[in-house]
Amino acid sequence: MLVGLGLMIILTLVFVARQGNANKIGGQQPAEPFRIAGNFYYVGASDVSAFLMTGPEGHVVLDAGYPTTARMIMASIAKLGFDIRDVKVLLNSEPHPDHGGGLAVLQQASGAQVWASDASGDALAAGGDDPDVVLPLRALIWIGVLGYPPPRVDHRFKDGDTIRVGPIALTAHITAGHSRGCTSWSFPVQDGDRVLNVVSACDLGVLATSTYPEQAADRERSVRLLRSLPADIWVTAHARWWGRYRKFVASQTAKNPADSFVDPQGYRAYIDTAEAELRNGRTH
Repeated sequence: MLVGLGLMIILTLVFVARQGNANKIGGQQPAEPFRIAGNFYYVGASDVSAFLMTGPEGHVVLDAGYPTTARMIMASIAKLGFDIRDVKVLLNSEPHPDHGGGLAVLQQASGAQVWASDASGDALAAGGDDPDVVLPLRALIWIGVLGYPPPRVDHRFKDGDTIRVGPIALTAHITAGHSRGCTSWSFPVQDGDRVLNVVSACDLGVLATSTYPEQAADRERSVRLLRSLPADIWVTAHARWWGRYRKFVASQTAKNPADSFVDPQGYRAYIDTAEAELRNGRTH
């Protein structure tokens, strides 16, 4: 028992160190915002992703990074020529602080409604407090070290629900494993005379600091589900996984910049890697 407690404490310290490093450098450097394809834009930081979908009846932002990332996201939206006050819906992939931490700041600035999965809503509304997180780490959330300002959760969605703002339509796919409510999103993007299928894939890895009994089975189902989704363009909540910088650089000299982000082979490779990690029992 003492060995198990000691291991949890060590894992917690490692996690805190990683989170602190990410706040300073890993995911918190400003990044140039850019159009991916059609009305779909990147507005995140150097590693912590955030995306903007624009439309005549209002915009949608997917993921919000850490609390300090929110200001970068708003600056990126403005740099692209859009107004944060035109954002009507805020969506999220999962309630960990690197993706849900900035929701409250964005919500306050925009007045947008936050939609959350049934399994993520309570954790988001509690500023990241999740019963599946190991106790030492959860205690740090309680005292405010790792928590974040809680957004107002206006609506909850289920697997297969589609969130609409005018012509923008994103379908939620619960791909649990990283967290119970981890959500991937699929949506079409009109790019010129073609329609591209986009998938924003939720993390398929497991944190040693966040576990629950059905986790392995959930990961297997999530791998199968993601493999079934057609993806011309794919992105994830961490930019390094989908090659944000490499693809952005390539887009600067491409005849059609969107072609640099069309990568169905990369999507399949991402899922193959996640499946191999599942078989090998690897965690983050």
